[in-house]
Amino acid sequence: MITVEPALTQLTKLTASETHRLDRAIVAISVNPDLGKRIPGTLLRDYVDDVDGVRVVFYVTALKTITVVAYIEA
Repeated sequence: MITVEPALTQLTKLTASETHRLDRAIVAISVNPDLGKRIPGTLLRDYVDDVDGVRVVFYVTALKTITVVAYIEA
């Protein structure tokens, strides 16, 4: 996983529980990149896991090899 500096700063502010819940969502997305709803007019998808209380806005590259997370709520 490659993480840019602003994301690293955000990650340090998450609790262990929030990090664990977010990790579960990222794994789910990596297994099934079609999760969530497509945001009309964009390449973005909005995935909400109501069980873990996580929201991830992301897009997957054309070859489905890289997932870029644009926004998280944990």
